Formats: sequence, structure tokens, C-alpha cells
Amino acid sequence: MARRGYDYATPVRRILVALLVLSLLALLMFWRIDSPRAERMRAAFVDRFVPSFEWAMVPVTRLSRMVAGFQSYARLHEQNQELRRELQKMSAWKEAAVQLEQENAKLLAQNNVRIDPALTSVSGVVMTDSGTAFRQSVLLNVGARDGILDGWATMDGLGLVGRISGVGRSTSRVMLLTDPSSLLPVTIQPSGQHALLTGDNSALPFLDFLESPEDVRPGDRVVSSGDGGLFPPGLLVGQAVLASDGRMRVRLAADYGRLEFLRVLRSHAAEELSDAGALIPPPSPGFIGPPLPQPVSSLGEQAAPLAAVAADAPPEAAGDD
Repeated sequence: MARRGYDYATPVRRILVALLVLSLLALLMFWRIDSPRAERMRAAFVDRFVPSFEWAMVPVTRLSRMVAGFQSYARLHEQNQELRRELQKMSAWKEAAVQLEQENAKLLAQNNVRIDPALTSVSGVVMTDSGTAFRQSVLLNVGARDGILDGWATMDGLGLVGRISGVGRSTSRVMLLTDPSSLLPVTIQPSGQHALLTGDNSALPFLDFLESPEDVRPGDRVVSSGDGGLFPPGLLVGQAVLASDGRMRVRLAADYGRLEFLRVLRSHAAEELSDAGALIPPPSPGFIGPPLPQPVSSLGEQAAPLAAVAADAPPEAAGDD
């Protein structure tokens, strides 16, 4: 059986490590000695050996610089992230400012709309757009509690939008002029032509039943005529344009792409006449001429004066008649 060799490396390694530890302890104790002689020896040791170890300090110096550079990059990254967050906040504030500016412009435009002073209005905010392929309408946040009635006209800051077609307690539905069931009597200026603005679910409703189409020119102003008492007269609708299909259509003045605020005009129905005969005054005594139509309600009252006038008239006048 072969005999194993003795391992000399382990004892030697242990002895070297012990000597290194003792040397370091001795150096530490020597470095801690507070004595002028020890101080002179330390200075001589530093002057003798430290300059020759500059090559060993180069990697340490570069490593420390790299660490400082990485720390600087980390601080720059944090600052960059903070600036990005602030930029996002500023973008949100900018968007809010733009929206407020647009809302302010729309409200100012509504204040600049010139309508009949007798027409008061109620302003409302568009809640939802329920436009479909068969219906064009929006919902307002004003309703019966605000005094809204069915059939009232609605405008934005530029022109006519539609009419109220349904009223709830706190909301109301506005049927737009582009709705296929929307029919609006209009007047075309300056020719004075009357027509019927008919919606066909497109952005440009067409003009129907034109009296003289040749008198209508693209760019003519289109306003509500007030015929039928549906809308007050003189409300701006838009401008006449000639479409590609050859039909005369209207480019609406209202901005349908940004319906946010609408003004509901309080329009009142025409006054009903309870006594139609009051429009025809009775003839004065001694009136000569064809008999005037008498009110039905006043025939009995006027019979006696007319008989008295006929009795007092001379026979010649009666023969001439």
C-alpha cells in the first residue's frame, strides 16, 4: 500500500498568514505611537515608499472617479425623471388651460349673439351626444324645473342648433337641424326667398321648396323665417352652398363638432284672439257706401242705429241707392 506524502503547503500558509497579521499589528501599534522619534520614522517611511506606489494608486483613483461618475449619472437620472413628471403635470395644466380658454370663448360668443331683446334664454351644458344613423340629438342638463318647454329653439355661440324635442325634470333633448325629421322654414338673404331646411343626417342639410332657385347664390345668408310660429324670425342658421349633388344646401353656422354650451330661447306662442269682431270697427252714422261686414256678436247692437239712419234718409237718396 502506497504511503501518502506529507502536505507542507498548509503549515507554510498558516505561518505566512500569522506573520502577516503580526506585521500589520506591529505596524498599527507603531503608527499609533505618539513620539517624535516614531513620527520621524513614519515620515521617512512615507517619503521612501509611498511615491513608488503611485502605480498602485492609479486603479483606485480611477475606480473612485468611476464611482463618483456613476453617482452623478444616478443623480442626473433622478433629476430627469423629476423633470419628466413636472412636464407631464405642466402638460395636464396646459390642456386644462386650453379647455378653459375654449369654454370661455364659447361663453363669450354666446354673450355676443344678437337676438331679439324680448327673447330671454336659459343656458345649459351638453351632457351626452346621442346621435345615431337615424337620429341626431343631444341632451342638456336643464329641464322642466328650469322652465324649459317643448319646441323652444336652441343656439350655441354662433348660430341655430335645433329645438327642444323632449323635456324631463332635469334634462331635455335637443333635436339637431341635421336630424332627418327636422324641418325648418327659413329665409335666404338678400333675395328674400323662402325655403324649407330639411335635415338628411348629413352635416349639410338641404334647402327644399325654393321659390326661385336661380336667385339663390352660394354664400347667401340663411336665417329662420318664423313661418308657422316654430322659431322666432331672424335667427342665424348658416350660409347657402352648392353641393356636389347639385342641390342647394346650408353650411350651418353652429359648431356641431364642439357642442358644449347651448342657449335655449324662451319663445312664446302667438296671442290667441278671443273676440275676432273687435278687429272691424262699426261704421259711423251717415256712412255712404257698400255695407261693411258686421261682427256676428254685434249685429243686434248695430241693427237699431242702422234702421234709424235709413228712416231719416230722404226719398231721393233711397231711390239713388
